[in-house]
Amino acid sequence: MPRKLEDVLDYFLPGAGVAASVAHANAYPGEEPQPIDHAHYDWSPDANPSPRTRADRPAALPIIALPIGDRDVVRAAFAWNLSVEFARFGANATLLAPADPAAASLWPPSGRGPIGAKLELVHATNLRELHRAALDLAVSRAADAQNGGVILTRVPPTWLNGTSEGRALLRWVLLFAATESKDLRETYGLAKRVLQAGPTHRLGITIHGVRRIEEAERAFSRLADTTQRHLGHAVVSYGLLMDDLHIYRAIVAHRPIGLEHPQSRAARALRDVARLLLEDAQEQALG
Repeated sequence: MPRKLEDVLDYFLPGAGVAASVAHANAYPGEEPQPIDHAHYDWSPDANPSPRTRADRPAALPIIALPIGDRDVVRAAFAWNLSVEFARFGANATLLAPADPAAASLWPPSGRGPIGAKLELVHATNLRELHRAALDLAVSRAADAQNGGVILTRVPPTWLNGTSEGRALLRWVLLFAATESKDLRETYGLAKRVLQAGPTHRLGITIHGVRRIEEAERAFSRLADTTQRHLGHAVVSYGLLMDDLHIYRAIVAHRPIGLEHPQSRAARALRDVARLLLEDAQEQALG
């Protein structure tokens, strides 16, 4: 069954977030999770095992496509920060993006970043070339993915128009949507282009720019209902992101939110979104 926003709201209520998710992840079966002291918690990957681990490793890591425009600095920041949060869970985390001069301002320097998260810029000029690069990474990184991992792949929205080659890259797509009506309409339009372009089996939405949880719930329901009614496709919720001000500050500081403002609601929410994605990625790998 598709996950709905109300199914994940408990992760964003006061007292939930990072502490709750890590406590549940580290508890033994049948054991009541113990609360985590944020001030003294060890955030290193070795001290924070992935929510689920497996002895055998997949042949390839799951790929999540993220349609992000050339000037969309905030959503690009979400993508990079999610890769850092994957690494916090001990997962193999790679963000792949076309090496386009028009989008150079979106990313930090390529290579290994904080906590082992990696940014790979490739010389791809279309969806087919980007898909090939993503597959190569998914296979090569799987060999080192003791706790699973994800290849996040930035897709220029202009590459979604009338293409047939590389469509398999769009099997799992994540969209970021703000709560304003204009942005919801634009996100719906982008979802329509995604579904027309590729064989999308999983279309996920993360709501951002949220001040109140009820605001996010209404925005997600509106977008999910419209997509189901007019496009015949279910939408999966991957939670919500709060406190965009901290995101802007982290962008200016060229630092991940989890390192620049680790106790902020923005950092806690990002970690929970990453956990939801990683759990689904691990289920997919096990399947």
